[in-house]
Amino acid sequence: MRKYRKWREIVVEQLAADWDAAFDYIQFAMEEYQVDGDTAVFLLALRTFVESQGGITELSKKTGVNGEVFSKVLSSEEPPRLDMFVTILSALGGKLSIKPLGSEGFRGEKEDGDAVLATSEGIKPDIVFARDNK
Repeated sequence: MRKYRKWREIVVEQLAADWDAAFDYIQFAMEEYQVDGDTAVFLLALRTFVESQGGITELSKKTGVNGEVFSKVLSSEEPPRLDMFVTILSALGGKLSIKPLGSEGFRGEKEDGDAVLATSEGIKPDIVFARDNK
């Protein structure tokens, strides 16, 4: 009889086998979060990423932080604090960096050479995860 697995189990297995794909996965999740602000989806992606890289136990070993702290952060309905997010990324070989949006202005409008003014509501920097080679 054929054994059925959950989709998330398959994704975790694939990300565990390909470190670059795992970072592409969390990068994409962060970019999507920046666009839609869906905390629940972002946290699910972050939990999947952490699980694919050894789980909370491995994360706890690398950081010296109690695993219960990570469990609480990853099971919360609130996005992780920036310092905790950086701790997780650093322990798994990544770091946060910020890059300009490019030819788009603060509100996603193309610039025509004139200065573009925007309120703080329209400002969302593009976040990039740099990879440290293992």
